Amino acid sequence: MRDPSRPISIDAVLLGRARPYTRPGSVSAIDKRPADGVVRIETLGLVGDEQGDLRVHGGPDKAVHHYPFDHYARWREDLGDLDLLKAAGAFGENLSSQGLTEDEVCLGDRFRIGTALLEVSQGRQPCWKLNDRFAVADLARRVQATGRTGWYYRVLEPGAVRAGDAMALEARPHPQWSLRRLGTLLFERQLDPAQLHPALDLPLVPSWRKLLETRLQRAEVEDWGKRIEGPGRH
Repeated sequence: MRDPSRPISIDAVLLGRARPYTRPGSVSAIDKRPADGVVRIETLGLVGDEQGDLRVHGGPDKAVHHYPFDHYARWREDLGDLDLLKAAGAFGENLSSQGLTEDEVCLGDRFRIGTALLEVSQGRQPCWKLNDRFAVADLARRVQATGRTGWYYRVLEPGAVRAGDAMALEARPHPQWSLRRLGTLLFERQLDPAQLHPALDLPLVPSWRKLLETRLQRAEVEDWGKRIEGPGRH
């Protein structure tokens, strides 16, 4: 396992514009392209970046999306040598790097990225737009099952970033809670109170807290169909 206290580099900073997407009435900015030069990071994300559906994307707790380029080799093994997988941006990420994955990153980690200070707020819950982007009907489900989800940041201190800037860990308040562990709890449909209760002590985003509390109350797992399969696929 890589030492997360050692700085790594941001290899690409990516931005996207919201455009009509694949299904009637849908809009997406998942098609991110590398930015040239310095990009400002503000409370709601990178200046010049957009989100297609603000009900489920963007906002302070999903201001910046980071996806490890480390995963691309595995996706090429799984999906073939697709053009989408030849460069960063296939998964709609804003930041791309190598050397740090969900196994090493923990909830609440604070990273200095360029001059901005970002805090890991949650792992990504993949949606149907990935299925359509790759023309693979179950890709969102596969992203979730593999744990190769990437993660989101909230912005604690605005700043600026450009490709080649360092990413350095400044604080780790929850070292026992890697995103891999938390993702396993959520995505492997865990209902064991002994596993769920400790997670509720974490600074979870409201939607994740509600999800775990509902599991404890009802002793059942939520339906993911709408998120993973999207409109018109039931």
